[in-house]
Amino acid sequence: MLHRRRIVTAFLAVAIFAPAVSARTITTIDVPGAVTTAPQGINSPGEVVGLTTGADRVTHGFLLSHGTFTEINVPGHLQTAPRGINERGDIVGQYDDGPITGPTSTHGFLLRYGEFQTIDFPGVAFTGVFGINNQGEMVGNIIDNARINHGFRYQDGTFTQIDVPGAAQTFGFGINDVGEIVGSYILQGQQHGFMRTELGLFITIDVPGSTDTRSRGINDRGYITGQFRDGSGTHAFLLADGVFTTIDVPGATATFGRGINQRGDVTGNFTDAVTGLTRGFLATRR
Repeated sequence: MLHRRRIVTAFLAVAIFAPAVSARTITTIDVPGAVTTAPQGINSPGEVVGLTTGADRVTHGFLLSHGTFTEINVPGHLQTAPRGINERGDIVGQYDDGPITGPTSTHGFLLRYGEFQTIDFPGVAFTGVFGINNQGEMVGNIIDNARINHGFRYQDGTFTQIDVPGAAQTFGFGINDVGEIVGSYILQGQQHGFMRTELGLFITIDVPGSTDTRSRGINDRGYITGQFRDGSGTHAFLLADGVFTTIDVPGATATFGRGINQRGDVTGNFTDAVTGLTRGFLATRR
């Protein structure tokens, strides 16, 4: 395992940049009747989870499985935002009661076999779960009482806080079966992506020429997706075998990579140039 980590480190050290996506088919995803659609996670069977908003601007979750959309709502709460899904269909995310009644708490959740379980980091008012692997290990971020973001890992009922050394804020987003975690951190006002190995080593991930990089998902092959910003706008990326490849949805003003499965299919959302609305996409190999 250590040998593999050294290989990954070497890949990042000599990473090259491919300016445009190649050999991929991009399909748009729009939940019927929704104003916005924002996919967040995907598993190898091709099931996609994400969130939508309607005319009332209230957030609801969705599962897209075999061409059918199913709404996901935590019972008794106003808003639900699914963020990740593993191979067996476990779904994680966050829920809250919105700003309508004043200050609110945000809670993480696990949806397994039709039952919701709350996942709350002790002592904070905001917990968001963004990723889950096939062992049931979860990753996400919290906001502490000083309004600082920290990443976390939740394993066997125990929370471990994750902070990139020296960073002002840290965000945890994705985890694979190896135990590698991806996310982003803020240092001197700039956002950088990172990968944390299963041994606890942090590796910075910056797309060459970018001013802002955020790593959002990772699969068992070590392929990473996310988004970056440069002089021409915001783009999704795929980092595979040391090569950064840009993913831009045609007709989009901005594209955001969110989730990746074991095949390397990438899902996320984009801003439509015509309507200005958020829509979903799936980028698959041809």
